[in-house]
Amino acid sequence: MGNAHGHRKNRNNREHSGSYPTPVPPYYKYGPPPQPQVPSPTTQPQMALSLPYTNVDSSLRALAGQAEGFGRFAIGGLHGPLYHVTTLSDDGPGSLRDGCRRKEPLWIVFEVSGTIHLSSYLSVSSYKTIDGRGQRIKLTGKGLRLKECEHVIICNLEFEGGRGPDVDGIQIKPNSKHIWIDRCSLRDYDDGLIDITRESTDITVSRCHFSQHDKTILIGADPSHVGDRCIRVTIHHCFFDGTRQRHPRVRFGKVHLYNNYTRHWGIYAVCASVESQIYSQCNIYEAGQKKVAFKYLTEKATDKEEACSGCIRSEGDLFTAGTQAGLLTENARSNLFHPSEYYPTWTVEAPTDTLKHVIQHCTGWQCVPRPTEAA
Repeated sequence: MGNAHGHRKNRNNREHSGSYPTPVPPYYKYGPPPQPQVPSPTTQPQMALSLPYTNVDSSLRALAGQAEGFGRFAIGGLHGPLYHVTTLSDDGPGSLRDGCRRKEPLWIVFEVSGTIHLSSYLSVSSYKTIDGRGQRIKLTGKGLRLKECEHVIICNLEFEGGRGPDVDGIQIKPNSKHIWIDRCSLRDYDDGLIDITRESTDITVSRCHFSQHDKTILIGADPSHVGDRCIRVTIHHCFFDGTRQRHPRVRFGKVHLYNNYTRHWGIYAVCASVESQIYSQCNIYEAGQKKVAFKYLTEKATDKEEACSGCIRSEGDLFTAGTQAGLLTENARSNLFHPSEYYPTWTVEAPTDTLKHVIQHCTGWQCVPRPTEAA
């Protein structure tokens, strides 16, 4: 299919060395035409998909600057040396915490596999890549805190069993930006799995698997936080696997959702609250007992006189298993951003059974080797 806007050079035509099937020339691939023609979800299900990130495992630092969406500028520790995690200890020489607290850029890799029990939040400073490829690392007890930092990439980790009030798997606040969370598995925390609040922005969450949890992703924490109007987040190719709610829940921010698979939620799939703008594109929503996918909550920003909810635009989404969209027609298109106003290209497919299969099996932590450094 033609693409008037074009993809970033070679985005979908590189030799693949990651965990997705090798792509072939796609039957549905485009940048952001104003009214794209979406194929029927039942057409050509046997064909391979055009998928993002086919080259990021070709060399160790090929991840840097390759995120799609709002987090596309995140370079992590691209310009720093390797830091080798050699112990599963919570702190001390060779620990993850010791690497993350250092102020210089670092590309952090692991020489061990296993569980790191965090006794307190692990703070990540700017210009860090935490690269779990080649090992299997699980963080438990507490989570990662990205506070007033920029250019952080978190890749191929597991998060499970965070305990305590306000304990999130990944907490991004305040004033953090240029963040990419890719190919992580997150489950069973006492609060959220990912929280993005307090004017943190330009963030992409991709290829993650969320399960066994209630409040999954929160974007914007309170209607009094009017500075959160700056928040911009892209969530794509993620699997929300029976998680109860917040896929995501949004206040104020602009959020682009595409090619995610959300199934068997307990309350709702996606929630738009005060002034939020959600562009839902070619996602798969598969209901369990609760049938309505989209929810609106009315709240009053502290600098406004009247309360309002947010806006959701659904384009090319598949609602299956009796799912009811629940869209409010009067605000579906009013005052809603289009992703092409902010980035020129992204990789999106029609919501087919083939896409669903890939999302089920190729999200979250993957057993992939750690790539070598480029020559």
